Amino acid sequence: MSLMDTIGVGTLLLLVITTIFMYLTWNQMYRKRNLPPGPTPLPLIGNLLHIKFGEMAGSLMKLQDQYGSVYTLYLGMRPVVFICGYQAVKEALVDRAEEFGTRGRVPTIDKFTQGYGIGFANGECWKQMRQFSFKTLKDFGLGKKTTEEKIHEEAQNLVTEIKKINGLPIDPSKLIMDAVSNVFCFIIFGNQFEYEDDRFSKIFSFAEEVFSLMSTPWGQMEDIFPELMKYIPGPHKKIIDVSEELVECIYKRVEINQATLDPTCPRDYIDCFLIRMEQEKHNPNTEFTMRNLLVSVHNLLLGATDTVGTTLRHALLMIVTHPEVQVKLQEEIDQVVGGNRLPLLSDRSQMPYTEAVINEIQRFADISPMNAAHSVTKDTLFRGYTIPKGTDVYPLLCTVHRDPSKFSTPYKFNPNHFLDENGGFKKNEAMMAFSAGKRRCPGEGLALIELFLFLTIILQNFTLTSEKTFTDDDIAPKLTGFLNHPISFQLSFIAR
Repeated sequence: MSLMDTIGVGTLLLLVITTIFMYLTWNQMYRKRNLPPGPTPLPLIGNLLHIKFGEMAGSLMKLQDQYGSVYTLYLGMRPVVFICGYQAVKEALVDRAEEFGTRGRVPTIDKFTQGYGIGFANGECWKQMRQFSFKTLKDFGLGKKTTEEKIHEEAQNLVTEIKKINGLPIDPSKLIMDAVSNVFCFIIFGNQFEYEDDRFSKIFSFAEEVFSLMSTPWGQMEDIFPELMKYIPGPHKKIIDVSEELVECIYKRVEINQATLDPTCPRDYIDCFLIRMEQEKHNPNTEFTMRNLLVSVHNLLLGATDTVGTTLRHALLMIVTHPEVQVKLQEEIDQVVGGNRLPLLSDRSQMPYTEAVINEIQRFADISPMNAAHSVTKDTLFRGYTIPKGTDVYPLLCTVHRDPSKFSTPYKFNPNHFLDENGGFKKNEAMMAFSAGKRRCPGEGLALIELFLFLTIILQNFTLTSEKTFTDDDIAPKLTGFLNHPISFQLSFIAR
């Protein structure tokens, strides 16, 4: 047999083996009966070609137009179900919270958390961490006057720093992020938080870096092909290392709390956790362990690093783009608060237009467009389709916030979405910026307080202007991945 014949037989054999492999792979993917519809997957890569990396949420929204409110994509060989629109998402997360309440796989961070903490855990660990965190954050956010005073302090510091710039154009991002971060440090670490140790000052930069790495195309690829990406170098490899550096900083803070702890007077989240650890030290099954404390704080930092600060940046951009909104906000602030005292939480109920604008900013900005992955706890019949136990499910919040049945102008910034015919605040259940159901964000109450106080204090002191005229396209969310950041912009803060 000649060399050419040998090559020809080898090629034919390879083709036959590849065909058989593709057929078996195809069968494995399609033996799942009665899954929701979706585009036909290719062997091995699944529906990878249907997702535009860097525009993941936008790609997923387009598939809703073709396949409806519930559809399936294969991420590699793994089927993942996407749920779209207010009615379908509410049915899953609220009406059937038990079935859809498990956290799904998030390979980029699961390798670090390993079932600990609050954000990415399940079972008894998640249940206890969430219950504890929800109560503690609520107590410190809503139940303690000192928290409102801390936000006032940071907002006044922010105003002082802005006044030093004398109305010149600036990018306010760092000033806002520092102010918001200091409030969160107060809740988690207490007033004793010191920045003399350089590692403490890096806490938020570490948290921001973790979130940024998870949101990169590399991180998105790892969530789709975790087994493959295990062997491919790239920035996603840094997630564990940066997370461990963050946890090391947190542990240094915990040691300081331990040395100065007064069980009768908890100062912060860490104190409350340490007290609970001591109470349960003889319980062999306790979830209140040092690792759960460290990972829970890590998770809370990830959740808080960008959300409030990024929402405020979106807010400033939207308000300067819509000067008529700014005028109405300032009229309401002047009428209810005046200029001689700081806005208080108790003013909020008398400021329906401000409340409507804040809700509309959150809806329109779509900070977390994809939500985090959920998973079904058992084989689930949903809208006529079968979702097998353990299947990951993404309730797409961006499709809820753009649902035309709930918002009259879903793609336009419009505070009237949250106002009734008399100008009163009108709650809209389709505003799910903090998700819904069992996995709703435990820091929602604190975030809303910060948004209200920071925004009203800024507008009480300044009128926002810009040399550049921003368009609706400029303020529209870019739907790039896990978190929507606004475009870079500069504003002038003109003292009132």
